[in-house]
Amino acid sequence: MKNIISELQWRGLVYDIMPGTEEQLLKEMTTTYIGFDPTSDSLHIGSLVPIILLVHLKNFGHKPIALVGGATGMIGDPSGKSDERNLLDEATLNHNVEGIKSVLSRFLDFNSNEINAPVLVNNYDWMKNLSFINFARDVGKRITVNYMMAKDSVKKRLSGEGEGMSFTEFTYQLIQGYDFYHLHKEYNCLLQMGGSDQWGNITTGTELVRRMNVGEEAKAYAMTCPLITKADGSKFGKSEGGNVWLTADKTSVYKFYQFWLNTTDVDAEKYIKIFTFLDAATIDALIEEHKTAPHLRALQRKLAEELTVFVHSKEDLENAIKASNILFGNSTSDDLKQLGEATFLDVFDGVPQAEISRTEIEAGIDIVTVLNEKTGFMKSNGEARRALTANSISVNKEKVAEDFVLSTKDLINNQFVLLQSGKKNYFVVRVV
Repeated sequence: MKNIISELQWRGLVYDIMPGTEEQLLKEMTTTYIGFDPTSDSLHIGSLVPIILLVHLKNFGHKPIALVGGATGMIGDPSGKSDERNLLDEATLNHNVEGIKSVLSRFLDFNSNEINAPVLVNNYDWMKNLSFINFARDVGKRITVNYMMAKDSVKKRLSGEGEGMSFTEFTYQLIQGYDFYHLHKEYNCLLQMGGSDQWGNITTGTELVRRMNVGEEAKAYAMTCPLITKADGSKFGKSEGGNVWLTADKTSVYKFYQFWLNTTDVDAEKYIKIFTFLDAATIDALIEEHKTAPHLRALQRKLAEELTVFVHSKEDLENAIKASNILFGNSTSDDLKQLGEATFLDVFDGVPQAEISRTEIEAGIDIVTVLNEKTGFMKSNGEARRALTANSISVNKEKVAEDFVLSTKDLINNQFVLLQSGKKNYFVVRVV
């Protein structure tokens, strides 16, 4: 087997690793699982690292299992949380589980016939019929309270100023540990991976596998990756509008592309290793190219391109680039009219807007009236005329003169008009 651990290490994807893990992965195809918490019906870019780990495993000849926590989602993982989670109702949870399955299926082919074909499982399927008495006898008996209390996720909650921890959340690590035991038994799964905040839960799983088996059957390994941070210490994965999601209904492709494009130089150099599958030579060459002309943002462009294609598609990338060029390139009226409503609003998010009635547009309005009286884009008719005389006013990216009349033929998506003064001053007219 090729050495996946050395690959992950140079990419900055190894945080903690249990002794023997690397040797096991070099020895043979190893079934490995990572869990995903169904707190939403989608996943955001914080989940990209575990997804990428699963893809690396597959590419290196190992068998990846993606576990969606239909059962553990009912409990709530206390790791990194200072307060008790609100429990989701069953209908919401089921909806979320299906949404996450749909997202994961875009990155891993769960219908493949290959020997190391990825597997998708839901822990609710084996937990739903397990009685509390059997769980307490067969599982709870194997792990001491002392062992569970020593975990950071428990210690922080018990020593904090909050309301402490309920028995429900205290049992979370046992249930996650039982997942490892079940996958070990049913799929010969020998390794669990996850974020560094999951080390306590994961090692409880390895301990449970060892205590519920004997000899060779008791082998179990663990590895975590670092939680991704920004160089300035702020939280990774959030933009001004909140989380950056992996589905276009929650974060448009344009905003997704822009998120990576706007990465700082320091972060881009780190992220290009973590979030892409480009080889070391290609990445090193990109970093050197970027250093010679950082203003061209070659590193950020490549990062944004690779990730937009990986998460969405090549066609989506091309559309996102076109949309970006509306603001920063030499785009035309035709380019503008090709933008969908959602993308148009994303591109001009934060740009001042005013409404004009459709009746007025149908009748035709002279541009001076539009610029001043109808929108306030210009402070007076005189200012509007001077700007028009100076040839600095554009409608939908095309220069206009004082005799221009705005009509329905100028509408983008039958509802918008883009006004522009100079290179950077924009105004959106919404027709209602």
